[in-house]
Amino acid sequence: MKGEIIAVGTELLLGNIVNTNGQYLSRKLADLGIDVYYHVVVGDNLNRLTETIKTSLKRSDLIITCGGLGPTVDDLTKEGVSQAMGLKLLPDKKSIKKIKYIFNKSGRPMTENNIKQGYIPEGAVVLENDNGTAPGVLIERDGKTVIMLPGPPNELYPMFENKVFPWLKAKADSTIRSKVLRVIGVGEPEVEDMLKEIFNSQTNPTIAPYAKEGEVHLRITAKTDMPEESDRLIARMEQKVKAILGNNIYGYDNESLEEVVLNLLQQKKLTISLAESCTGGLITSRLTDIPGASASVISGVVSYSNDSKINILGVKEDTIRKYGAVSSQIAGEMAAGVKKLNNTDVGLSITGIAGPDGGSAEKPVGLCYVGIAIEDSAKVKKFIFNGNRKKIKWNSSSRALDFLRRELLSL
Repeated sequence: MKGEIIAVGTELLLGNIVNTNGQYLSRKLADLGIDVYYHVVVGDNLNRLTETIKTSLKRSDLIITCGGLGPTVDDLTKEGVSQAMGLKLLPDKKSIKKIKYIFNKSGRPMTENNIKQGYIPEGAVVLENDNGTAPGVLIERDGKTVIMLPGPPNELYPMFENKVFPWLKAKADSTIRSKVLRVIGVGEPEVEDMLKEIFNSQTNPTIAPYAKEGEVHLRITAKTDMPEESDRLIARMEQKVKAILGNNIYGYDNESLEEVVLNLLQQKKLTISLAESCTGGLITSRLTDIPGASASVISGVVSYSNDSKINILGVKEDTIRKYGAVSSQIAGEMAAGVKKLNNTDVGLSITGIAGPDGGSAEKPVGLCYVGIAIEDSAKVKKFIFNGNRKKIKWNSSSRALDFLRRELLSL
């Protein structure tokens, strides 16, 4: 079954709101094994909406619209669908009765425009709205299915979950299952090169890379008539990819890097303290965004100035004078200093040049050093990042967390 999603609303075209409904519906349809081939956004114009519906009916088996079912003059979805399919709009007594009841109960005045929401294309099935006044609509005609859903997510989501999903599930003949592998430490071109034989020979399941900020996501997707078979195919592909990428895969699906690191700290019963210069506390913030972080994260120090590095962390003034504040030597002393200061098992430090100023030929903008002190030794890694200040700070925080992750795995 070929699916298509049409979002209706000029506010979407203007960028006033984000089309989260489209993302939600695509995920749900994928779970049902329905291929979504098109996403369309059309404004509140009856002619353009009607022509869009006509085009969709020619190329798709299932069309789901979201939005445009309200009481105002620019809510035109039912009118557009009716014109495109040659159907009349007729009053639905049950829907109108419910709309009147809702207004009477709330004590709000009801205008004639509100009655408009109770008009339904002839032959359609009404989908009751348990969270609003606009009912949804389901039409089956000439081998095509059109489902109209309200725009507000708090109305669309439960209507789809409770009424549309079960109806579609009964008709679906296959299931699409996906799993995302989250990769860090190698860029998208390198990942594609490492996995080129897999990419060139893939059939079912398929694998696709997606570049994210500072990392790469690999989505493995299998389509079968049995969920268990899809899971088996995905697991087999995952093993092939893991054999090539190894520890560059840090997590799965919605796992964040900071979640993975914090879990490792907790599994190994280790405490950590952090000393951050160029990231200004970003690494500490990412870790402490995770519930339960207080069991492992003891302290975070933003040692932005040289004086704070010396007076708080015990960095040697001679080391700064000889090597500069952005150096492997300083990163090592910062990590050891914050570990000693807070009596933790691990000390993590970062120092660098986030820009846009402050760089030189020897030490360019984007240069960062990350130090990790565990037991009586400290290791330091050098990184150079591109981009603006915000991007450098984010990517350096990610690579610092990844460096820590890899060190924890080796313990």
